Amino acid sequence: MDIKDFSGKKTAVALGMFDGVHIGHRAVFERAESFDEHGAEAAVFTFDSESLSDKHGKSYRYVVPNSLKLDMIRQAGIKNICCADFSELRNYEAEEFVKVVLAGRMNAVKVVCGPDFRFGRGAAGNVDSLRKYGAKYGFEVSTVDPVVVDGNVVSSSRIRELLSEGDVKKANALLGYSYKIKRSVEDGNHIGRTIDFPTINQSFEEGQLIPAYGVYATSVVIDGKQYDGITNIGVKPTVEKECKPLAETHILGFSGDLYGKTLEVSFSDFLRPERKFDSLDALKNQIKTDINKRLGK
Repeated sequence: MDIKDFSGKKTAVALGMFDGVHIGHRAVFERAESFDEHGAEAAVFTFDSESLSDKHGKSYRYVVPNSLKLDMIRQAGIKNICCADFSELRNYEAEEFVKVVLAGRMNAVKVVCGPDFRFGRGAAGNVDSLRKYGAKYGFEVSTVDPVVVDGNVVSSSRIRELLSEGDVKKANALLGYSYKIKRSVEDGNHIGRTIDFPTINQSFEEGQLIPAYGVYATSVVIDGKQYDGITNIGVKPTVEKECKPLAETHILGFSGDLYGKTLEVSFSDFLRPERKFDSLDALKNQIKTDINKRLGK
């Protein structure tokens, strides 16, 4: 089991999948950080998002890749992170997880989670059992109530629903930042160049949630400078017969070679659904319309 040993320090452990690192998750981190003054360093225990194919018996698609999730947890101020492969711990009974991981490897004196947190084999453990085991193994449990935005409880499942519907604006309100993809730029078929709208292509990770197919208003940072963009998520039905879903972004006002570079594309609004056009000329005219809409013209 490859889990970092924190036995040399006392920790306040935030527990969760933290998929998307939304504002509700950040509230959990803040509670863990609040115990610093009591001599407990904030820490996170989570699972590698890409090591799960199902969660509580349901198919699981993660909002952001694991590497980006960990980056955002660090940006939230958490330096001590345990990110385990789910397959290594999935058969641990609830008490075994507490004894070996939380009390043992992480030396937890405080544990923070949401009120609906489940853990252990078959998700048999809940907050009540966590408190019982905490009393036995030397830590206290603190729960953080769900965050509510515009009457909606902030949750990763709700964010996945909104992204699947293309409602990136509402999803962003729950995330607390603009939904983004961060991937290397791949070589494409170069058709965008032939119609004067070159694009960068970025594929999604295996197992990642793919937002609703369509065209989005986006922004891209290149060498520290932010550019407006329009991004099509989908399968390019006008120019491809078979294509895996990808994000294809035209960057306004930029010219240059970006192949192989890792770029972060942030999404701000949904412009229209993806559709198949009768000709490249029709596609070109629509892209002009999309750009004008992106620029508010």
